[in-house]
Amino acid sequence: MTEPDGLPPVRHLHGDRTEILEHRADFERVGPEVVLDVMPLTRAQAVDTMMTFSGIAGRLVGISSQDVYLAYDILRGRERLPPVSTPMDEDAPLRSKRYPYRDTVGEDSPLFDYDKIPVEHTYLADPDLPGSILRLPAVYGPGDYQHRPFPYLKRMVDGRPAILIDEATAGWRWSRCFVENVADAIALVVTDDRAQGRVYNVAEPRALTEPEWILAIADQVGWTGEIITLPSDRLPEHLRDDLDFSQSLEVDTSRIRTELGYTERVPFVDAMRRTVEWELANMPDDLPPHRFDYTAEDDALPDLTLGI
Repeated sequence: MTEPDGLPPVRHLHGDRTEILEHRADFERVGPEVVLDVMPLTRAQAVDTMMTFSGIAGRLVGISSQDVYLAYDILRGRERLPPVSTPMDEDAPLRSKRYPYRDTVGEDSPLFDYDKIPVEHTYLADPDLPGSILRLPAVYGPGDYQHRPFPYLKRMVDGRPAILIDEATAGWRWSRCFVENVADAIALVVTDDRAQGRVYNVAEPRALTEPEWILAIADQVGWTGEIITLPSDRLPEHLRDDLDFSQSLEVDTSRIRTELGYTERVPFVDAMRRTVEWELANMPDDLPPHRFDYTAEDDALPDLTLGI
C-alpha cells in the first residue's frame, strides 16, 4: 500500500476491498457521516459497500464515469446507431449493453465485471443510505497514470514539425477536467446535503476538439508545428483508431453548477501549465517504440516539405 506525499493527518485504515464487510465494526467506531467511494468498479463492490455502511453513515457518494452513456458504446463501435446529440446532460440515454470491456479482456481481469451502471443503480436505490453520483470525464493533470497529453507532448519535445491526426477527429469533442477541479467537485458533493439522490456530470464547461487540445499543449512548450489531418487510410498504422468519431463524448455540466454552485478554481491555462510541467518531469520510460514511428509518419506526407 502506497500513499501520495502531503496527505493531511487524518485517521484511516488500510485493507483489502474484497474484505470490506469484515471491517464493519472498525468503520462503526470511526462513525463517518458521509462515505466517498472513489473506485467502485462492479455491482458486487457497491453492494458490499452499502452493506458495510448501512446504519453507520448518513450518505454515500460514488464516483462513476461518462462511459455509462450510450454515446460511449457508439464511439467504440459496440452499437451501430446514429450519434447521440451532445452535449449530454445527466438524463441522456445510458448504454443498453452491460460490461463494456468483456469483449477485450479475460475472466481474470478486474475489468471483466466492470460496469458503472449497476454501481450507480445500487448507490441510488436505498433511501436509508442516500446516494450521490459524480460522472467524471477524462481527468488530466499531475498524477495522471494514463499520461493523456503525452503522445502529443513527446512529439513536440522531439521537435516534430507536424502532428498527424485522423481527419474525423477535427470536430470530435471529448469532455476533460483538471484533476484538482475534479477534486473540488467531489468535495462539494460530499459536503453539501443538497446533492442527496442526485447525479452530476463533471467537466470543463466546453469540450475541446482534438486540434484545440493539441494547441493547448503546444502553447505551453512553444511548439509551432503543423497539425495535419488525414483520412484514416493515409495515416500510419500506429495512428489509426477503430473509434467512430462521429460520436463526441461531450457532457453538459449545468446541473452541478446551478444546484451546487460549482466553478473551476484552477483556470484552464494554469491547469495546462501545471499538467505539462508534471508530464515533462514524469515522462514514462517504458514507451513502445512503434507508437512513435517517425519514419512512418514522415512517409505519410510525401508531398509536403516539412524541413525534416
